[in-house]
This record gives sequence, C-alpha cells and structure tokens, in this order.
Amino acid sequence: MKIAQVPPLYEAVPPRLYGGTERVVAHLTDALVDLGHQVTLFASGDARTRAELVVVRDQAIRLDPAPLKSDLAAHMTMLHEVRRQAHRFDVIHFHTDMIHFPMFTDIAGRTLTTLHGRLDLKDLAGVYRRWSQYPLVSISDDQRRPLPFANWAGTVLHGVAAETYAFRAAPEGYLAFLGRISPEKGPERAIAIAKRLGKPLKIAAKVDNADVEYFRAVVEPLLDDPLVEFIGEIGDHQKSDFLGGAEALLFPIAWPEPFGLVMIEAMACGTPVIAYDCGSVREVVENGLTGFIVKDEDGAVDAVRRLGTLKRRRVREQFNARFSAVAMAERYLRLYENIEETSAPPTPRLALAQTG
Repeated sequence: MKIAQVPPLYEAVPPRLYGGTERVVAHLTDALVDLGHQVTLFASGDARTRAELVVVRDQAIRLDPAPLKSDLAAHMTMLHEVRRQAHRFDVIHFHTDMIHFPMFTDIAGRTLTTLHGRLDLKDLAGVYRRWSQYPLVSISDDQRRPLPFANWAGTVLHGVAAETYAFRAAPEGYLAFLGRISPEKGPERAIAIAKRLGKPLKIAAKVDNADVEYFRAVVEPLLDDPLVEFIGEIGDHQKSDFLGGAEALLFPIAWPEPFGLVMIEAMACGTPVIAYDCGSVREVVENGLTGFIVKDEDGAVDAVRRLGTLKRRRVREQFNARFSAVAMAERYLRLYENIEETSAPPTPRLALAQTG
C-alpha cells in the first residue's frame, strides 16, 4: 500500500525533546515501512525516518531560532505539496487537525484524519459538521465525547517503538513526573504526593511560554525541597533511564486527556503508572496490572504504598501486546484497507426515515 503521512510541523519527527503527535507519527511511519508498505513522510528537514522523506520546511518550528516565523504559512506550504503529489498515494493520513479540509474535499475518500487534541473547544463542532465527508480517528473513545456526531472511522490507541525503551527490572527508589508544566498536568500535585510519602520525585518537563507565570508562581517555589529534583526537558535517549529508574510514574491530571503518551512510555520501561481518573486513563491503564487509577491525592499515596503488588515484567508485557508501534500500525492498516467504507459520513436518521 502507498501511504502518505502528514504530521504538524511544530516538532521534528520524532521530536528532539518534548512532543507527542510527531513522536507517534514517527513510530507509526517506521512501523508501516517495516511491515512492507511504501510510505512517504511530509515533514521538516530534521526528520529521521525509514520512509521516503519530502522536506517541506528546513526545520521544525518550535526550536527554529528565527525570531519571526509563521506556522500557518509553513503548514499551508506543506499541504500544497501534499496536494500536488496526492495522485501517488492510496491513502493520505493527516495528523493536522482540520486545516487540510478545504483543500482535499474532492479526494476525502482517500484520506484519514487522526485527531490528537482535546475536542471540547468552541467552533470545532461546526467544522466537523461542515466537512463530514472526512473519516476521523480518535486516539481514545473518551476523546470523542464532545463530538459524538462526527464521522468516526475508529479509535486507535497510540503506540511507540518498543526498541526505543529499555526494560528495567529494579527501580532506584524515586517517583517520576514527565511531560509539560501546566495546571492540567498537575506537577504541584505530584510534588504533594511525593512529600507525603517522603519519597524523592524527579520532574522532567518543559515549560511553554503560556505556562511561565504558572511555573514561577505555583511550581518553582515547591522545587526548593531536597526531595524534588527538576531536570527540565529530556529526549528519547534519556527516557529509559529516567522512567526505568522510577518506582512509578505519577500522572495526576485534571483535564480530559485525549491519550497521555507518557503513560505507555513508562510501561515500556516496566514502570507502573499512578494516574488520576480523567480522560483516556481507563483505556490505557489496567488497574491493578499496569498501575493504579485513583481519584485524588489520598488515593495516589495509597497506590504508591501498594506498588509491591505489581510485577514490572508484566507491565512491559502488556505494553508489548497493546502499545507497541507495530500493534498501532496494524490497527491503522485495517482502517486504510476499508477507507472507502469509512469515508462515507453517517446518514442522518431523518433521511433514513424519508427513504424507508
């Protein structure tokens, strides 16, 4: 099968440091190549891939040192190139939200669009009603709740390349927080949990410009504690040591998390996850097997004390079965193979009644 992968241009593919969507696209693309398909990746020049690479920008946007740049212009240029080469592909797989919709309406039946973000934002419903001919993929069933009417072709849980993450049988006695410093991710809650237990906490996270004030006002004052170590952003080459050395990953979120890639990255290292019961968590964490799903700080503290009941080898085995890049690619291939069927939007009930 001839497949195009079209990620956003904000991060490299895979990202050099923090990044979710582009990391998933990188691992999906390589897995599809390994499964014998002809894959073309449209991305920035700093991409690393086993597929054919079509360079549409010199480097990813976020780490580009240029003081003035336009992410909209960059994406429009990329989509123009995808459109110019569209005849080459059986399936064009977009990961760019809805920005491509007006440009590909006549070939929507040869596209698949994975939505990677939250969907409870104003204005989104109108877009997905207007361009209902595009088959969509959710990254968890929970993600769909704000748009139940949309043209969902399926849900494909994320996967990552198993070889990127080394299994660690024996942790080093600390808890870990990995991701982004923001109120919805809850680093201050992770700190509170660790302090109640008297356990070291290592925080590897980036601080977006939008969250600098929150970091300085809420999180930074809490870092002046011998139990807490703030590392900053880390890349894939550092994750096996960071996550593998942890007794557990703390995931104390307070928002409708569409997936939460860090949860499966921890599982790949054999590290269980202690996660607040929000968004996709119940679809990712198997309570009592790969971690614990909790309601609050008290529940998280109790869960840490019960980590000895979990088997780290079993956590890695569940990752291999459910969240490897190959498992993800095989799920997407089933959708690609039925693309014509999934591209037809649902028929409204009123229309069915009139034609019946």
